[in-house]
Amino acid sequence: MGLNFKILGKRIKELRLLNGFSQEKLAEMCNVAVSHISRIESANKKPSLECLVKLGDALGVTVNAFLYGNQKNDLIGYKSELFEIIKDCDNYEKNVLLDVIKSTKESLRENNSIAQWAKF
Repeated sequence: MGLNFKILGKRIKELRLLNGFSQEKLAEMCNVAVSHISRIESANKKPSLECLVKLGDALGVTVNAFLYGNQKNDLIGYKSELFEIIKDCDNYEKNVLLDVIKSTKESLRENNSIAQWAKF
């Protein structure tokens, strides 16, 4: 699995909006063209490492903030998304959601092993 540039672009856009920046403002802060920011956010352009560092500095985050969710063992990125989903739930709803997640995980793994077996 390679780097998912759609995730990267989405994170950059989310952080830009959270900071209240337009694409024009962010482009100015990073000394790049507005079209470059637009293409990065829409995953039509792969940013250089230098550009990611400039974006991170402008948005007040480390480059890691753009990359979470791209690595197999990355759990940090999903914690904030899961928290957003459950933050307004009561204890009953949280328990139901936890049960659904556990059941879904079990089903995915069972079906994956069936799919692997069927390939032979």
